Amino acid sequence: MTASNKHTVKINGHITSVFLESEFWEELKQISKAKSVSTDQLISQIDQHKRGSNLSSAIRLYVLNHIRNPQ
Repeated sequence: MTASNKHTVKINGHITSVFLESEFWEELKQISKAKSVSTDQLISQIDQHKRGSNLSSAIRLYVLNHIRNPQ
C-alpha cells in the first residue's frame, strides 16, 4: 500500500482536505462513477452519514464496506 496523499475536496460548498492512500482514492472514484455522482458528491454523502470518525477514516470504511457488500 502506498503512503497517504492529500486530496482537496468540496463538501457542501466548503473546501477541505482528506488524506487517503492511492488505492482508496482510486476505488472511491470508481464507486462515484458507478453511482453517476461526482467524487465530491459521494464524499459529501459519506460525511453526512459518518459516525464520530474523521472523514478520511469514514471514506476508508465506506470503500471497504462497498467492496465487501457490492450493491
